[in-house]
Amino acid sequence: MGTFIAIVLAAVLTENFITERTLGICPFLGVSKKTSSAVGMGVAVTLVMAIATAVTYPLYEYVMVPLGIDFLEIIFFILIIASLVQIIEQIIKKVSPSLYNAMGIYLPLITTNCAVLGVCELVIGDMKSILGETAAAAMNTGWAVLYAVFAGLGFTIVMIIMSGLREKINCYTDMPRSLKGFPIAMITAAIISMAFYVFSL
Repeated sequence: MGTFIAIVLAAVLTENFITERTLGICPFLGVSKKTSSAVGMGVAVTLVMAIATAVTYPLYEYVMVPLGIDFLEIIFFILIIASLVQIIEQIIKKVSPSLYNAMGIYLPLITTNCAVLGVCELVIGDMKSILGETAAAAMNTGWAVLYAVFAGLGFTIVMIIMSGLREKINCYTDMPRSLKGFPIAMITAAIISMAFYVFSL
């Protein structure tokens, strides 16, 4: 139970991929203009994070490390993530065209989303500093996938917060022209990051 709580809190709050690790900033700033777009991107990222971790973690632990080719991890992981994104896109297109139309445009962007590669790298390397030695020692494929799911959830929550604030700012404020667009988005992102920093104190 302690490992589960540590994973959830770290993935969603204290080690959030956007606010703490600054990974996935491109979609965070580019796709957060509307809440519907932010939700679509968040769901797609969470799905790919979970599946990619479920494939890459056992591949690394049980194939690459025993064969002594673990130094090729990034190349293997990028190929796997790109392949998964293409497969998932085609499955969604065939099974549910309506869902594909709603979020299909976001799936190709995930191939280059560093947050997805970041979670795959993190679960094989730096979990001791995040969860502590006891929880990190219990890390296996199941815990790794669970961490990926909640990391995606944390990503989605921040995306939704950002999109909601941007919609309100655009609708209800009359700001100087010099702050419109990207400048106010950066200020909003900084305030959100400061708010999440409280959880790591």
